[in-house]
Amino acid sequence: MRQEIAVDKIVESLKEDPAVRSIFLKGSMGRNEHDSHSDVDLYCLIHEQDKENFLSRRSTHLKAYRDIIFYDDIFIIAPQVIAVYDDYLHVDLFTVTEETFQNKDYFTVLYDPENLMEQYITDGKLTLSDTEFKDYVMDIAWFLFQYKKASERGNHLWATEMLRYTMSSFSNVVLYGYEKDRSRLGLKAVINHLPLDKVESIKDIYESMNPSSHEKAVMKIAALLNEEMEWIISHNAVDHQTQSFLKRMVGHFENICRGELTNG
Repeated sequence: MRQEIAVDKIVESLKEDPAVRSIFLKGSMGRNEHDSHSDVDLYCLIHEQDKENFLSRRSTHLKAYRDIIFYDDIFIIAPQVIAVYDDYLHVDLFTVTEETFQNKDYFTVLYDPENLMEQYITDGKLTLSDTEFKDYVMDIAWFLFQYKKASERGNHLWATEMLRYTMSSFSNVVLYGYEKDRSRLGLKAVINHLPLDKVESIKDIYESMNPSSHEKAVMKIAALLNEEMEWIISHNAVDHQTQSFLKRMVGHFENICRGELTNG
């Protein structure tokens, strides 16, 4: 795949840079879960004192693959270059030090003559912490509450968006129940890490998640949440208030659904 070709060429260039101590992949390539459409998340570990000089040379290294049609220099978790090539491959090049490296995903080492990366090899990197799990559960309840207000107000665009927020949080929570060590990845990991029936249920919800039929979507969300409710609220991080709020919001929409079925 072109990803491997790009990585090989860029890494060969980076190896010649005296500032580079280690080179590794994170993201889907780092987990060996990539496909022909995946981005490349490439990391260089350097000494702090070499950083400024190295940053000025990043574009030269990236051009070792082929012509770049879009280039941006940003900082989110570390100095990062976004490069899009003329074959539409997207490469992110991150620059980290031992002090700034965040050990929150699995990685594949490509170059590490000092064996620096061995200290970061651990399990469970993509498992939600207790606090993260509770926050996502609370977000599900909160965005259902916001959906209720938007729907009753007749703001169908915003109501639909609140359901999207709900499902984004739900994806992290439900992954925790079925493939815990992918639960930090959220919605993009659902298709490969949930049982087929759950994936189909989520796809069906998204089919209804639009301004003209969001009322159907929320009923399906409530039903899906009810299927998973027992193990979600039994997690020791989910306090009584969060349990009660979630059950109340799910129950509200289930009651509406039962009323519609009775009236129908």
